[in-house]
Formats: sequence, structure tokens, C-alpha cells
Amino acid sequence: MKNILIVEDDPDIRSNLKELLELEEYWVWEARSGVEGLQVFQQESIDLVISDIIMPEMDGLEFCRQIRNSQTGKLTPFIFWSGKGELSEKKKGYNYGADEYLVKPCSLEELKLKIEALLERTERIHREIASLLQKSTVPLTESPPPRENISQHQNISQHQKPESFSQFKKLILTTAEERVFFEVIQGYTNKEIGEHLFVSDRTVQAHLRNILRKLNLKNRSHLVRFAFEKGYKPQQNSVNF
Repeated sequence: MKNILIVEDDPDIRSNLKELLELEEYWVWEARSGVEGLQVFQQESIDLVISDIIMPEMDGLEFCRQIRNSQTGKLTPFIFWSGKGELSEKKKGYNYGADEYLVKPCSLEELKLKIEALLERTERIHREIASLLQKSTVPLTESPPPRENISQHQNISQHQKPESFSQFKKLILTTAEERVFFEVIQGYTNKEIGEHLFVSDRTVQAHLRNILRKLNLKNRSHLVRFAFEKGYKPQQNSVNF
């Protein structure tokens, strides 16, 4: 399941939008202002943001600017959902870093389509990053097979054990988390990982949240970068379960 953050000061609009998105099987986080939105964004692994513009404490424009200036928010899909529909306001929203600008009241079906398109674009970016990782000529240590239980390697002699195997043990991941880790860095979506490992999207998302928490990372892009920097390179001929 994807995590969506709604930043909206009107409780009725926020509640209705949350209900709609939960029916589409998204995991929804709420905030009443840009200040609260930043707190949630910094604490959780957010896949997409929907924000109003006119809000107390911190408006949506400043909120978007701070998201884009943060290390973890540069590529996070961001949608403005505002009652200000003038062309000059839309231009301002895009200049601050929004990917889409929808005017209230807008078709909920259109909002759903925008969300799906932005999330799919993000997935394509992740897959491209993973592809570049696999094709990289940078000398990296070999990683353990992506979908094998780590206990299967216990008989490897000390002089045969790859450096990355030792590093991998230090990650303190469960066997299920290990499998999700290597699936994610190959660019698979939660749905695809669930199909490979015979578990639900919700279970995959729970494992991913645990992995990010244990590694002190914020999102998939950071996880792929971490894997690249540490040498956890998935085997190109790996076989799914």
C-alpha cells in the first residue's frame, strides 16, 4: 500500500478525501497545516502529498518549498488541491515545485487518475535507478542471492565469504525483510513483490516500513541509493519464488 499525506485545514474536506483514498486502498496520513505536514513527512515514509494552499501557520506554497528542499522530498509526487484557480496561482504552484495543480471542486475521478499517474511515474524512476545500479561498472562487492534464506550460507568458509555477506548480517533484517529488501532495489512495486513472495501488498508495505526504520532511511529512492553505496547489488539472473 502507498502512503499518501493529506495537508488540509478544513476537517470535512480532509475527512472526505481520506475516506475516498482509503477505499482505493491507500494508507492515508493527515495534517492540518504545513507545519504539521512537515512533521508527518519527516517521520513517515510518504509516497505522495496532496496539499491545500491557504492554511494557518504555514501555507501550502512554503510547505511545498520545504519539501522540495529536503533530502527526502525532492522526487516525492506533490499535488496542490486548491480553490485558487487563476493561471497566475497555478504558475506559482508549479514554480514552487508541485507536479500537479487541481482546482476545487474537481472531479474525484480526475484526482484518482492524477495520483495513479504520479505514483506510476515514481515507480518507473525507481526501476530505472535499479536498472542503472545493476548495469553499473562501479566496482562493488557481490551481494548474497536476493531471495535465499541467509542461514543457507552458514557453511561458507571464512575465506570464501564475500564482504557484503558480513555487511548484510549487520543490517539486522528478518528473513522476510531480506527478501523484500532485494526485491525493492530491483525496482519491483509492492504489488509485484507481493505476487513474488505470496503475501499481500499491506504485508510488503509493513516490511518496507520496518526496513526503512532499521536502516534510518526515508523512502525507496534512499534505499536503492543505500544498496548501491554499500554494494548490495542484486543478481541479474535471480529467480523469483
